[in-house]
Amino acid sequence: MSQRLEKVQRLAREVLGEAIQELKDPRIGFTTVTAVRVSADLRHARVFVSVLGSPDEQDATMEGLVSATPHLRTELGHQVRMKYLPELIFELDKGAEEAERLEELLHQIHREGTEER
Repeated sequence: MSQRLEKVQRLAREVLGEAIQELKDPRIGFTTVTAVRVSADLRHARVFVSVLGSPDEQDATMEGLVSATPHLRTELGHQVRMKYLPELIFELDKGAEEAERLEELLHQIHREGTEER
């Protein structure tokens, strides 16, 4: 990956993270931008977000982010110089949830192993 692309992704993560915190939409809960993946042609950006809360709260937050996309793109355009302003595609980052589930499974296996001894 080019240094320019890495820099754009890092800046986009920072700018979008701050801009999301400033949104006034009541649907948007506590949200963290975990990563931004920009296509090589800089026309598309996948924005991975982690949302604290129940599945319903996560769904509401994602709806709020989709409706705020034009504002967030504008904010990104003001703060990061790019030839093209990428389309933003928001995705729920389930990495933390999956890691927690994996850890619980490992603990369960460990408990079962110690009970058999």
